[in-house]
Parts: sequence; C-alpha cells; structure tokens
Amino acid sequence: MSQVSSLDEENLKLPEVLPVLPLKDTVVFPFIIVPLSLGTETSVVAVDHALSRERMVMLVTQSDPSVEEPEPADLSTVGTVCMIMRMLKLPDGRIRILVQGLSRARLEHVTRTEPFLHARVTPIEAAKLKTGSKSALKTTALVRSVRENLEQAVHLGRSLSPEVMVVAANLEDPGRLADLIASNLELSLVDSQKLLETQDPRARLRRVNTHLNREIGLLSMQHEISSQARDEMDKSQREYFLRQQLKAIQHELGDVDEFAEDVAGFRLLAQERQMPESAQEELEKQIHRLERAHPDSAETSVIRTYLDWLSGLPWAITSEDNLDLDRAREVLDEDHYNLEKVKERILEFLAVRRLRADTKGPILCFVGPPGVGKTSLGRSIARTLGRQFTRLSLGGVRDEAEIRGHRRTYVGAMPGRIIQGIHQAGTSNPVFMLDEIDKMGGDWRGDPSSALLEVLDPEQNNSFRDHYLGVPYDLSQALFITTANLLDPIQPAFLDRMEVIRLSGYTEEEKIEIARRHLIPKQQEENGLTAEQIQFTAKGLRNLVQNYTREAGLRNLEREIAAVCRKVAVRVARGEQAGRPVTQIRITPKRVESYLGPRKHFNEELLDRDRVGVATGLAWTAVGGDLLLIEVISVPGKGNLLLTGQLGDVMKESAQAALSYARSFAESSGHEATLFNDRDLHIHVPAGSIPKDGPSAGITVATAIVSRLTNIPVDHRLAMTGEITLRGEVLAIGGLKEKALAARSAGLEIILVPRRNERDLVELPSNLRRELDIRFVDHMDDVLKHALVTPPDPSADPEPKSE
Repeated sequence: MSQVSSLDEENLKLPEVLPVLPLKDTVVFPFIIVPLSLGTETSVVAVDHALSRERMVMLVTQSDPSVEEPEPADLSTVGTVCMIMRMLKLPDGRIRILVQGLSRARLEHVTRTEPFLHARVTPIEAAKLKTGSKSALKTTALVRSVRENLEQAVHLGRSLSPEVMVVAANLEDPGRLADLIASNLELSLVDSQKLLETQDPRARLRRVNTHLNREIGLLSMQHEISSQARDEMDKSQREYFLRQQLKAIQHELGDVDEFAEDVAGFRLLAQERQMPESAQEELEKQIHRLERAHPDSAETSVIRTYLDWLSGLPWAITSEDNLDLDRAREVLDEDHYNLEKVKERILEFLAVRRLRADTKGPILCFVGPPGVGKTSLGRSIARTLGRQFTRLSLGGVRDEAEIRGHRRTYVGAMPGRIIQGIHQAGTSNPVFMLDEIDKMGGDWRGDPSSALLEVLDPEQNNSFRDHYLGVPYDLSQALFITTANLLDPIQPAFLDRMEVIRLSGYTEEEKIEIARRHLIPKQQEENGLTAEQIQFTAKGLRNLVQNYTREAGLRNLEREIAAVCRKVAVRVARGEQAGRPVTQIRITPKRVESYLGPRKHFNEELLDRDRVGVATGLAWTAVGGDLLLIEVISVPGKGNLLLTGQLGDVMKESAQAALSYARSFAESSGHEATLFNDRDLHIHVPAGSIPKDGPSAGITVATAIVSRLTNIPVDHRLAMTGEITLRGEVLAIGGLKEKALAARSAGLEIILVPRRNERDLVELPSNLRRELDIRFVDHMDDVLKHALVTPPDPSADPEPKSE
C-alpha cells in the first residue's frame, strides 16, 4: 500500500536531465512512497545510473501497457520525479526499489535513448489557491467532505491502513490530500493519469471526491447484496462458511486439511499407478471443478466418486507371469482330470509368452454342457499364470451400459462391469472370465454383445473407452476367457473374435476318477468329515454314478455325494453326542440306495426287445447327449403325415425327407404302397413336454418308417445318429462324443455313425471305443442292414448311391 512522505516541495531542487523509467500499470503521485519491481535490462541500468548520481528518476506511465520497448512517443507527457530510497537485487536478475514521489514534472525532451532514456524535465508547480475568506471556506468544506467520505468508505469495507487515515485526518493541503487518497483507491490507469495531470489542487480534490462517492455507492450496493445473501443463506450455506472458517483455524493450528489431503491422495495414486497423460489431464480438470464446488452439493459427491474410480484403477499395475511350463502342467493336472486339449492350449500360450513377452492375449471360448468345469478351468489358468482372477456373468444382461458404463450425466452413473472387474482385480492383466455369453440378450437399451466386440478384439481393446470414465483404458494385457453352452445364439461377428475350445461330457470312468480326486474330498471337508469317518467303495461309487446321475457334467454327481456325506454327518454327530466311538462308514451300493432312495435312472427303460416301427436315436443337448425314441404307426386314412412330440422345424423337415425316402424305398423294393396311400402315418417322439430339434434324426425316422413298412423289427441294442438326404445318403453330425457317452450310459452296445464322422473318432476315450461297437454308414442301405433284425431282400436295387 502506498504511504505518504513529509518532503518539502518548495525547497526541492531537481536536475534538468534525469533517467526515465517507463511504468506499465502504475501511476506514482508526489509525496507517496511506492515499492516497484523492475525486470528489463534498460530499467536496471537506469536505476544503477541514478544511484550513482542524485538518486532521482523520472517515472512516466506508458500510454499503451502492451508495448515492451516503449519509444518517447509511447510515454505520457506528465510524470513524477522520485527519489530512490532503497534497492534490492533478486537472484533472477530483477530488482525491487522503494521510491518516494517528489514533484510533478513535464517530459520536455528526450536527450538520449541508449542505454536508457534520458530526458529534460520541467517541474510543475501547484496552482496557488485564492486567499479570500469565501474561497478558503469552500476549500475547508471540500476537505472535510472528502475526509467524511473516506471514513464512510472505510466503514463500508474499504481497506486502508490506520497510518493513511491518520495522515489524511491531519492534512489540510487539498492537493496533497487528493494525491494521498488517489494513490490508495483502485482507480484505472487513465483516471490516475488525469489526476496526476490536474494542477489545480481543489479541482484534483473534487475529482477524487467524485471517485470516492462512486466507491461508496459500489460498497453500499455490495454491502446490501451481502446482507440479502446472508439473510437468504440456508443451513448448508452457513455450514459451508463455518467449515471454511474451521479449515482456516485448522490451517493456523497446523491440523490436517481433509480436502487438501483428499486431493493430494488422488494425485499420489495417479502418480503411483502411472496414469497416462490423457487420464491425468481429466483428473486435474475434475479436481479444479471439485475445488470450486460447494462441499455439500450433489456435484461434489459425483466428482469425488469419479475421482475415486479414475485414480483407483490399476493403470500400469500388472502381475508378473509365471512361465514355468513344468509347474503349469502340474497345476493343471492337480486341478483337472483329463481335458488334455485345453491343457495343451494353455501350455502353448505360456510357451509363446516365454519367447515373446509382448504377444497379445488370445480370446478363448470354452463351449460345453453345464458342469464340465469351464469356470473352474479359468481359475486354474489364473493360478497357473500367477494372475488375479475375476469373473463376470453375462447371463440375462440386456443393457449395453452394463458393458460400456453409464454416462456421468445420469444420476447414479457407474462404470461398466468390465472396468469394475479390472478395478476389483487390482491389476491390468488379470484372467477375466466372461461366463454365459450365449445367454446375453438385446432390446431397446442396446445390444451388449455388440458392445463386447471392442472388448474382445485384440486390435481395438488397447484403447477401450468406458462411457463413465471418458478416457481410453488398455485391456490388451488381460487374458479374456468366455464360456457358453451353445454356439448358435452367439453373434457371428462376436464368435469370429474367439478361439473355440469344446469341452465334452465325461465318461463313467472319468466321473469316478474325478469324484475320487476332487468331489469326495471337497464334500468331506464341507460337511466336517474325515477319511477315517467315511469311505466310498468302488462299487458304491460306480452305483451312484450309474443309477443316480445321468448328465454330461458333474453337478448332480456332486449333489448326490453331498447328500450321502450329510447322512453320514448325522450319524457321526449323534454318535459323538451319545459318547459312542465313531467307526468308519463304508458307502456300499446298498447303503447308497438306503441314503438316496430308489435308483433314479434305469437301463431297463430302454427297449426290452426288438420292436417294429420303433428306433432309438442319439441327440445332442445343452447338457450333453441323450437318447431319442422314435415311434411310427399307421392308421386308416388318406396318406397324411402326423408329427407329435414338440418337434422343431428341423426335425419336421427331417421327417418329411425320411418319408420321401421311405416312399422311394417302397417303390424300388417292391413293397405295397398302401401304407402311404390308404393309411395315415403317425410319427411320435415320447417326452412330448420337452422341445426337440436338430439335424441328426433323419436316419432314425427313416429306419422306423421302413421297419413299419416291411414289418421287420429294429435291433433294440442299437442306436443311430445322422441326417438323411432324399437319395438316402447319410450326412455328418456334430457332438459325437456326447452322443456316444449317452449310448454308453444307457447300456447300448452298437451305434451307427455317418462315415464322414470317422475323423472324430480320436475325440472318444479309448475305453469308450472299446466298449461300444461303432459302425460307420454311408447310405440308408447300410443303416437298414445293421438296424433291422432281418434285413429286407429287395427285388430291385434302390436308387444307386452317389459317389
């Protein structure tokens, strides 16, 4: 703040030529002490020159403050001659000086411009005041009015030092009073320069009084607005001011500032997690918004939540992969029995990763019936690699925002479940399992499977942009694994980005071995039993597998084992309660039946003998293979075809094709066609409450129709699978292993398989190939030859097989 000096202007002698210092944004008045900061080289040289002589300089305000190197034409003609009282040099080359105004002066002529401005100056003497009594009264009244206005401005909030107020109260000279007040008011550069150029003291004081009145008006209006705002301030606003005061008090006492601590925590997390530049810019932007927001407003809560998510993500945090192939094989064998194909693929990934660390992770898709170990296999992969495991179930997900997140404009917005999973894992390279991708849906809210295209595309997921975060996140380091029961519902573009690995059902021997290694120890532990208290015999376990479970997976088997363990737990608990010693309980076939009740599955449910018009087919379902009995009878009618048993469109078309082949067979073999002309043919597939569809029942339907036509029974020990053409050719099918397992579990001995599926024989376990008589067929002639107990002896060959 400017201060007033007590120099005597009348006895002051000024040199004719003085160094000139241009000022950009300051006007210095006489008798006022002002600190100045100078940085230009010419100003520093000018001050040094002045200090070596009379210590006087001419301070002149630039007419245009933007000019860096002002010329004489850029300077005002009126300035102030000042005395340099003190000078301090700063380390950066700038200097700070304390100057004292001496007298107004006019810039007459610039004598030199290098190395700084020299000018001839002429002092401006103050105008003489009239000595009349009336003029003196006017001057005194004006001085008093100005003093009162100054006090009123201070009362309304204008900040002035007590020293200035004391000096102003004792000054009678109107010119000096005007200069003192003008130097302490926030006047514009133009107004200050006009006051400096005004020679008449009373005119100058009037102008100052005008500015004071304007300042009082502004202060009064500001005070009025503040009073209204204070009256209207609600509880939250009062709490805000109190909290700000509390923060100021805490700062003075050295206590912790919670807000500053939170902001510092966000920045520290961003630094520790090596947040990319784009995310750091967004973080700083939101922190600035948070600093300006009211602490109790809804916006503050939204910004804090966003900053928590943004700074809490593991941007550059990754876990180190364990690439020991031998250990990986041990872990996989320990966790899972068989599944050689999947284990080989994991070892291949580890081997490639060992040779090239920056390789992109594959997108694996495990497809198979429920309970075959798809999810647990993902956990084993994470354990093998030494990575974190996170799982996301997509069953029933219909909203695209579940994947990409909600935009922050919505109330309660959150990141998508992909980013949430990464946040939960704590690393950027977890094993991320997406369960049940075939059960996703789509509606008016969006298609989540399309949103997942970016997540699962190795060429795009390095810059995945969540709607909530608004900044790209690198997902390329994560190992994504998806699971599905069926491939058909999956979008083709989505399926194209994944490497499909099929997990078929387990054979009876595999189930028994898995039960011994994993299921029984697990259920013993969960039910509080030990190996000394319960033992499953080989026959008892086989009885449980054969007669109480019939599925591709292991879930029902685990439930039945758990039920047996609970029964044993009751006996053990009662024995301990009664104080009797507990002996080992052996689970025999008889005890299995006593614990679980009558058998739930019977091989005797199959055909007990060879029957006419009844054939056994093999079908693939989402839970594994299954048997399909097809019955055909003829009733009086007009040659119509009746289909029952909840058949799908594909099976209906297969039945039509089978009927057309049977008509051709009847014509070529010499059989009477009355079965097709004068009678209706009724094809029925039992278990009508279960929908059935699929392209593998054609030869079964055709065999049943031909059996009814020729009145020759079908071998009840035999099942078949394959689609038929109108020429009688047998087409390839899928799911051979599941169908073979279904036949094996049902106790069948022979299965007929299309010749084109002979290449799939390697997928079958060796014991399954030994126990089943697998016969390959090319044409319906081959099927009838194996299926009918007494093959027909046609008088004429049917339509020749195509080569």
